[in-house]
Amino acid sequence: MCKALGLSVSGYYAWRSRPESARAAANRALIEDIRQIHAESCGTYGSPRVHAVLRGHGRRIGRARIERLMRRAGLRGMAALPRRTRTTDSRHGY
Repeated sequence: MCKALGLSVSGYYAWRSRPESARAAANRALIEDIRQIHAESCGTYGSPRVHAVLRGHGRRIGRARIERLMRRAGLRGMAALPRRTRTTDSRHGY
């Protein structure tokens, strides 16, 4: 497989034995918090609202990072229904 991908065998094993990076560990912890907030909102909150909730809890995280993690986890907010104007009698013959 290394030959097909053009990688060295020693590079593959070095990559495999490396510990998880601090950013990857932080992302893993953050996605759990995002999943919990998304579930508490019954799946309605998107990245702006999740970002607002996390900011309310005192966590300073960029909205783009939350968007990226939500996209990777397959989490999506619910879109608002379009507003329609309604009249008293919509079946009039004017």
